Amino acid sequence: QVQLVESGGGLVQAGGSLRLSCAASGIIFSINNMGWYRQAPGKQRELVAAITSGGSTNYADSVKGRFTISRDNAKNTVYLQMNSLKAEDTGVYYCRAYYVTVYWGQGTQVTVSS
Repeated sequence: QVQLVESGGGLVQAGGSLRLSCAASGIIFSINNMGWYRQAPGKQRELVAAITSGGSTNYADSVKGRFTISRDNAKNTVYLQMNSLKAEDTGVYYCRAYYVTVYWGQGTQVTVSS
């Protein structure tokens, strides 16, 4: 079955960095568009960053210049490098895959303390 497994979340001080990973199985990873979304308590889920099967990237304005999304097709893994973290970045981060069908990971908690 399809699995998207996030890892790398945790507690970090403002200004610090984290690197999230999403390992995919059960899909042809190389043809899937991948993305990271986050949801803070009481807030809507929002797109943070996306990377297409061709490697094109898009970012939410709030994270531009601080976050970098990348993919390693040989490892079936998409990454989110998060630098200069702010308290507003706190939330559950979800991995998403899309090629005809959308799949979601279970989420990983990121907490940024100020």
